[in-house]
Amino acid sequence: MSDYAVVNPATGETVKEYPTISDAGLQEAIASAEDAFRDWSKNSSIEERAAAVRRVGELHVERREELADIIIREMGKPREQALGEIDFCGDIYGFYADNAEKLLADEPIELLAGEGDALIRKSAMGPLIGIMPWNFPYYQVARFAGPNLTVGNPVLLKPAPQCPESAEAIAKMMDDAGVPSGAYQTILATNDQIADAIADPRVRGVSLTGSERAGAAVAEIAGRNLKKVVLELGGSDPFILLGSGDLEEAIQSAVDARLDNTGQSCNAAKRFIVTEDLYDDFLAGFTEKMKSVEPGDPASDETAIGPLSSSTATERLQDQLDRAVAQGAEVVVGGERNGNFFPVTVLTGVTPENDAYREEFFGPVATVYKVASEDEAVELANDTPFGLGSYVFTDDPEQARRVAENLDTGMVYVNGVGLDGAELPFGGVKRSGFGRELGTYGIQEFINKKLIRTLK
Repeated sequence: MSDYAVVNPATGETVKEYPTISDAGLQEAIASAEDAFRDWSKNSSIEERAAAVRRVGELHVERREELADIIIREMGKPREQALGEIDFCGDIYGFYADNAEKLLADEPIELLAGEGDALIRKSAMGPLIGIMPWNFPYYQVARFAGPNLTVGNPVLLKPAPQCPESAEAIAKMMDDAGVPSGAYQTILATNDQIADAIADPRVRGVSLTGSERAGAAVAEIAGRNLKKVVLELGGSDPFILLGSGDLEEAIQSAVDARLDNTGQSCNAAKRFIVTEDLYDDFLAGFTEKMKSVEPGDPASDETAIGPLSSSTATERLQDQLDRAVAQGAEVVVGGERNGNFFPVTVLTGVTPENDAYREEFFGPVATVYKVASEDEAVELANDTPFGLGSYVFTDDPEQARRVAENLDTGMVYVNGVGLDGAELPFGGVKRSGFGRELGTYGIQEFINKKLIRTLK
C-alpha cells in the first residue's frame, strides 16, 4: 500500500491510494514556491492576497457537505463535528482577510533619544513547510495557511498519510480562489524527503502539529539548519472542578470536553481533578453521562463519537489502557472495543507510579482524581510533561484568576469548554511545543519584522 491512502476506519476499506512525490517533483515544488515568493509575494498587495484568502474560506463553507464526506471516510469524524470544523475554517480565513491590513501595518517605535523616526515593517520570510496531523484535516491547515498566505509566505503542505483526499480538496479550493499554483502546494512526501526539504536553503521555516516524537525530529533538523520552527504537540489537559453552582452543567461540560472528535484532540480535557466535597457526585454523574455515549456510524447526524482514526491508533490506545489497569487503575466505565470503535472509558486510582499518570490518552478515555484543596489541584494539574490547555470551573472569580495564573499551560478556559475562536491564540509550553497559531500572535510567527530607522 502507498504511504498515502484513504482507509475508512469504520469499515477497514482502502478507498484510494495516492503516489508519493518523487525527489525531482519535490525539487520542482520548492523551486515553484521560491518563484512565487519572488513574484506573487513581492508584487501583490495585502488587499489582493486577503481577497484570495477570504475566497478560500467562503469555498470551505460552500462545499461543506462534500468536504465533510471526505474526512468522515478518511479519519472517522462524526458528521456534525466535521461540518463544525469546516465552518470554523471559514471563520479563520475570514479573520485574516478582514484584519490583514491592521495586522501587517507598520509599527512606529518611539525613540528614546536622537532625531528622525523608526518603524517595524512586517513582510514575508519565504517558503514554509507545514506538516499537518490527521485529527483536524481542514482546521489545522487553515490556522497555518490562512495567516501565512495573507503575509505572502508560500506554503508547502504535507498532510498526514491518511488524509491525502482532504489535502487534495484544499489545494483545489486554493486554486479556485485564485491563489497562484506555486504559493500553495500539497507535497505527499516521505519523512526523509521532508528532512531534505527543511534543510533546503530556499525553505525559510517549518510548522508541525503532531506527536512529541515527530516534533523532536523536526526541531532537530530545523535547528541544525537554523530554520524558524513552530511546534504544536500533544496535551493532557486538566479539567479542574473547584466549585459549581450547577454541577449538572459542569458534568456535561466535562463530557463534552473529553469526547470532542472521539477524544482525539490535543487540547481535549483528559484529566478530571475534583475537590473531595464534589468528587462523589461528580464521578457518579460523569460516569453515567459517559456511559450513555456509544460509538456509532460517523456518517450519521446523530453520532456523537465515531471510530478511532485507524487500527494503529486503536491498538495504541488499547495498549495504554491495558497497562494502566495492570498497574493499578480501576475501570469505572468501559467495555470491549469493536474494530476501531473504542468504548468510552473512565479510570480512577491512577497514581504517579502508573504510566497513565504522565501519558496522553488519544481517544475516549478519561482519568478522574480526587484532591483535598485548590493547591493540591494546581499541583496535580501541573505534574505532567505537557502544558497545552486547561479548564477551571469555580464559582469564585478570585479563585479562578488565582488558579489560572498558577497553571503552567499555554491556555486556560474558565467555566466553559469549546471557547476557541479565530481571534484567540493557540499553543502551549513544555512538551506541548512552542509558538502560537491563530489570532494576532499566529500571524507573527513567520514574518520578517524589519527595523527601518531614518535620520531626517
